[in-house]
Amino acid sequence: MKTTNRPKTAGFTLVEIMIVVAIIGLLAAIAIPNFVKARATSQQNACINNLRQIDAAAQEFALEKGKTTGSTISYPTDLTPYIKLNSNSSIPPCPAGGTYSCATVGNNPTCSLSSLGNYPHIMP
Repeated sequence: MKTTNRPKTAGFTLVEIMIVVAIIGLLAAIAIPNFVKARATSQQNACINNLRQIDAAAQEFALEKGKTTGSTISYPTDLTPYIKLNSNSSIPPCPAGGTYSCATVGNNPTCSLSSLGNYPHIMP
């Protein structure tokens, strides 16, 4: 009697593939919240740096134009010559989608996201 040997085909079993998918899912469940937190923190820091630049531009405007503390500012037209503009020739926007306002000399500029939960956009 003649027997034929069939060569074994190499491959992964369904259980092995399911284990790998479960491990990847577990790693993603751990990593994704950290990515979200890092993104919110970086947006907050970028916004605060933009607020500092706006404040410095307001101080420079007041110094050059002879304005005193409490004088009104026409934001953004008065500050445009004193701040580095982005590629759209405008003051850089809040990276999280907020809007900036700066009404008077001597008061810190504000972002509309200043009351944003754990990551408020407020100058220290």
